[in-house]
Amino acid sequence: MSRPKTKTEWDHQYNTLRRENLFRNPPTDHTAYPLLQIAVNPHIESFNALFPSDGRPGLIAHGLADIGTKVFYDSPDGSSANARNKLTVRYKNVQLQKSMLPPSNKFAKTREIFPAECRERHATYRGKLTATLEYRINDGDPHEFVRELGNMPIMIKSNKCHLENNSPALLVQRKEESEELGGYFIVNGNEKIIRMLLMNRRNYPLAINRPSFTNRGHAYTPYGIIMRCVRPDETSQTNVLHYLNDGNVTFRFSWRKNEYLVPVMMILKALVETNDREIFEGLIGPAGSKGTENTFLTDRVELLLRTYKSYGLYSKTKTRSYLGEKFRVVLGVPDNMSHYDVGTEFLRRIVLVHLGNVNVTEEQDADKFKMLLFMIRKLYALVAGDCTVDNPDAVQNQEILLGGFLYGQILKERLDELLSVGLRASLRDYLRRKPGNNFMSQPFSKDFPAAIFRKTTENLGQLLEYFLSTGNLMSPSGLDLQQTSGFTVVAEKLNFLRFISHFRMVHRGSFFAQLKTTTVRKLLPESWGFLCPVHTPDGAPCGLLNHLAHKCQIMTSSVDASPIAQLAFELGVVGISSAATDESVVVILDGKIIGWCTPKESKRIADTLRYWKVQGSHRVPKSLEIGYVPPSKGGSYPGIYMSSQPSRMVRPVKYLPLGQEDLVGPYEQPYMSIAVVENEVISGESTHVEFDPTNILSILANMTPFSDFNQSPRNMYQCQMGKQTMGTPGAAIRHRTDNKMYRLQTGQTPIVRAPLHNAYGFDNFPNGTNAVVAVISYTGYDMDDAMIINKSAHERGFGHGTIYKTKKISLKDDSRTRSSTTIEKMFGFAPKGTTRSWHRDTLDEDGLPYVGQEVKAGDLICAWHTVSSDGQGGLENKDGQTHFEKYKEDEVAYIEEVRIIGSENGNEPAQNLSIKFRIPRSPTIGDKFSSRHGQKGVCSQKWPAIDLPFSESGIQPDVIINPHAFPSRMTIGMFVESLAGKAGALHGLAQDSTPFKFDEENTAGDYFGHQLMKAGYNYHGNEPMYSGITGEEFAADIYIGVVYYQRLRHMVNDKYQVRTTGPVVPLTGQPIKGRKKGGGIRVGEMERDALLAHGTAFLLQDRLLNCSDYTKSWVCRKCGSFLSVQPTVTPYVGKKKTIDTVRCRNCARRLDDETDLTELDGEIWEDGQGVQWVGGEDTTVIVVPGALKYLDVELAAMGVKLKYHIDPVDKDRPGKRVKRIGLDEWRQGAPALAVSS
Repeated sequence: MSRPKTKTEWDHQYNTLRRENLFRNPPTDHTAYPLLQIAVNPHIESFNALFPSDGRPGLIAHGLADIGTKVFYDSPDGSSANARNKLTVRYKNVQLQKSMLPPSNKFAKTREIFPAECRERHATYRGKLTATLEYRINDGDPHEFVRELGNMPIMIKSNKCHLENNSPALLVQRKEESEELGGYFIVNGNEKIIRMLLMNRRNYPLAINRPSFTNRGHAYTPYGIIMRCVRPDETSQTNVLHYLNDGNVTFRFSWRKNEYLVPVMMILKALVETNDREIFEGLIGPAGSKGTENTFLTDRVELLLRTYKSYGLYSKTKTRSYLGEKFRVVLGVPDNMSHYDVGTEFLRRIVLVHLGNVNVTEEQDADKFKMLLFMIRKLYALVAGDCTVDNPDAVQNQEILLGGFLYGQILKERLDELLSVGLRASLRDYLRRKPGNNFMSQPFSKDFPAAIFRKTTENLGQLLEYFLSTGNLMSPSGLDLQQTSGFTVVAEKLNFLRFISHFRMVHRGSFFAQLKTTTVRKLLPESWGFLCPVHTPDGAPCGLLNHLAHKCQIMTSSVDASPIAQLAFELGVVGISSAATDESVVVILDGKIIGWCTPKESKRIADTLRYWKVQGSHRVPKSLEIGYVPPSKGGSYPGIYMSSQPSRMVRPVKYLPLGQEDLVGPYEQPYMSIAVVENEVISGESTHVEFDPTNILSILANMTPFSDFNQSPRNMYQCQMGKQTMGTPGAAIRHRTDNKMYRLQTGQTPIVRAPLHNAYGFDNFPNGTNAVVAVISYTGYDMDDAMIINKSAHERGFGHGTIYKTKKISLKDDSRTRSSTTIEKMFGFAPKGTTRSWHRDTLDEDGLPYVGQEVKAGDLICAWHTVSSDGQGGLENKDGQTHFEKYKEDEVAYIEEVRIIGSENGNEPAQNLSIKFRIPRSPTIGDKFSSRHGQKGVCSQKWPAIDLPFSESGIQPDVIINPHAFPSRMTIGMFVESLAGKAGALHGLAQDSTPFKFDEENTAGDYFGHQLMKAGYNYHGNEPMYSGITGEEFAADIYIGVVYYQRLRHMVNDKYQVRTTGPVVPLTGQPIKGRKKGGGIRVGEMERDALLAHGTAFLLQDRLLNCSDYTKSWVCRKCGSFLSVQPTVTPYVGKKKTIDTVRCRNCARRLDDETDLTELDGEIWEDGQGVQWVGGEDTTVIVVPGALKYLDVELAAMGVKLKYHIDPVDKDRPGKRVKRIGLDEWRQGAPALAVSS
């Protein structure tokens, strides 16, 4: 896109004409709101980094180099060398094409597929992924072939998207918003975003004290050094050094989800040809240096060297061969590779991979050796107490894992698995089926690209689509991550504030959400300016889900830091010498030791590099991070740690010596003196000053007016409620088919706003309404945060909104047994069938609904019929039957749009239908509203305007709230907004609500009070008001002003739940839960107490019994048991012939052959097993909760018997029960429990 021709700066005023002109005539050469694109850039640029651009090879190319060449043999290990043929295969390149229609579609006007079409068709926006592979047999000529690897989802507005660099005018033509952000994927019509994750800082040794380290073995201590090493392709390998209580050090790493431990001395000996003296001096210093006086250190290093002698491995060759022998199976290397080569491969893949992972040179091995010695030295310093632990939860020691990088890691691993696992299995299968064949045979060279590799090809695009749609990671290695789920979220367009917040969201990881400790959630001082202190949810994700400050940027590519080492040497850094002594300060660039310097010189070197960096001289990159940690006793380990790599957070501050912008990172910030405002600058100490105090807040937190006047939890609540507001999702709403969308029909621009409101273009997406709000306890309906709405304001459209729901109807059978190409159903009425007149009430001739038609529950919304082949290549209906789909929602809706969705190939009748319903939602009692200060409440009543209070000028409030909403919440910002909004409305001005503008001397009340006085109003915002009922003036003046009110998406129509009887849980007979399933709301202990306290105990019987698990059950009066009663079968013999009666087997007497039947006084009955009984007639039916019977059975299984005391029948008055047991009788020994039937 060319350079802007018009200005893009905005102030806090309305700018109505300029804004409307931009909306009606979108620019053709630039974006009108550059801050929006800056906010989303990290996502897009991280995806762009995967593929070649601007002369860079791309991360995938680095990944292919790391995968390398795979070797296969046509006979097992142990065969003679001549009998084995070698096949080598490698990726030459991997390419992703832009989204295009398949060649089979002959009917389309254009071949390109645009994102808007995928949204409307509920499809995935993806392009074809192809790989060029090169193979050779033995040492023959290389052969190339191209393979398709499926269709891979493409990020919107990336360099593989058709919308890349489109102007706002062109975006509107392509059915997008004029300021389409991009940065997300479209999967099955849903917009999915890979959320940013906080990871350990790359290539930096973190000193850790973690009690769980002791679980590694009996000698292990909590001390360790962790280094997350990142390869050029952005994949990582974590190396850990463990300190053992005898002074030894162990190297730990994880490979394919298994952990391995190796003595650190073995790694050192394998890296370079060295001896014990060099290692000793590398850890302690040369003879005569101060380090040799440190007995704590010398004792442990001597033990380290002495313990290692038991292995008898002194040379680099022997050590590498030993490592290769042990890790040959683990690494899965080719059979012909020697032990030495396997050991070299082990060091390449595992050990400090950031210092070399492809074609590793001896110089790179020496760098790894130096860094490993430094890590051991830092570990011993940690144990001795000479340095403190590094906090892994502080932003200082963290970086961001960007979505595009994670996407590339998954793709790289899948490409590797395709050769390592898939191709190996295919070759084994091929050679097993054709025993005579080998790699040199003629059929093989013909079959390999066409047949063998095709069987290998798994659909990589489908795997990536699964990852995006579910957020679950299916990875054999785990990608060095601590979680396997929760990577993606839907980028909901509930309103624009919610949508843009998704792109600034940073999550700590789902692993930490399960921890009981609160340590990871705490807001630490290191986060200043990088993470917003306000914008985090309340509840379970609090402190884990954060948002970037609006000025915080994320680096997405490495910068050229090649001149830094030479500049450092010129400034006094030395490469070797007393390098390891206590006095020396290490100088590290991107995890590589470039030298050491003296403590006196270290500050001068760091300051000089920073001066050159800000000045832009000596080729020092502008975004280089220069973290200078000064020497201290027991503080952080000293050094100059510089970083130029991606995934770092940086933010702009003003560098005082030059008065220019300096990009500082989270690692260097704690050691710098940055003043917040100019008058706090301390001469000789402060080096930087903030450009604006509001730079610490996120985009959304900056939208809260006068947030510095509010209690901080209220600002947190507003950040959440601003994202739950029924607002304006966008202008291209007619081209969207979201499952559910909310739209406020009467949105307004706020009178009180921050300049950022215009800079981010929020007036294009209004989120609320300016309301006249009176603070008065007027009716009694405003208790407990409830608010009263003026009925006339409601009729004028205050808060009126609409919900759009989309229903997709598919005629395709989900059964996998049938071919997907067979057409069995078609939309429309059956041609030869008969239809009734009421079928046509809502359906047109084509069987689809009329646009604008009102539909109620049970109304028809489409017709379809079955078809089969007519034998001539056509389709026909044979049964003449028409089937219908019905509208199932309870609310009345209107058909907004109907889309007939065909196949991508364009070669079959439409099988999918998308219907968008419009549901009007006017505010009603129970709907939730909120101001921008966390003052939320429900509408309790719509009050007639004639009865509302009015001011001297005849103004009636739109909203009445209770004065008790303010004292405990301390939302003074809402008072100030009321004053500012009132003054702004009177003078026709937009008011600047930027926080930190006022202080004790220049107060907000004074500033806006004088504006009110100029308009002839009270300085304090109070007014005399008159009762709308009596017409009399109130005894007190009423505080009344203009406040911007938001209508939230929580509406009573979506939440109300009522039930008498309905679906129940089969086990207990109690109601199921869930509004959609017709379930009930649980009457818990507190609800029970409330009903009892209100004297409405009979309601409990209705709720807990009649409408719950009402059960009629047989019980024996005599023994009081539910479990011993049993239905009888037709009796064998007896005085009366009874069928289907119930008797108690416990109280009955069993008959045998010797029983005299003439002496029996009861009926004889038979149970289901053919056993005869007599007696047990004293049974009856009682009503009990079903859960009681369930409890009885559960206790019986434990050997506990329950006995119920049933009122006996009064023989003088049949059908009547005797008097219930009273308390006195119970005390005298009456039965303890009486259950009435």
